Amino acid sequence: MNKINYTLPVLIFKEDDLFVAYTPALDLSTVGDTYDKALKNFREASGIFFEEVLKKGTLEEVLMEYGWKKTGKTFEPPIQISSEPVNITVPSRR
Repeated sequence: MNKINYTLPVLIFKEDDLFVAYTPALDLSTVGDTYDKALKNFREASGIFFEEVLKKGTLEEVLMEYGWKKTGKTFEPPIQISSEPVNITVPSRR
């Protein structure tokens, strides 16, 4: 069986007692009660994602919708330049 390998940017952050693993490259997230469990769940969920789009024959269409680039037979996810907190001020309606 052929295998396809992708390298995805994954952000891991904490929400209360849970760890969230998220990739903007697929707009996909998972949770776990530990860092390692969130990452394990992410690998499983992203594997299922790719299995399903391959099964449906929509891999190229779906990845292009998420901004991936195709070079020959290879797909590359969008490159994450940075991850930083941004302060936003919103006027309140009082």
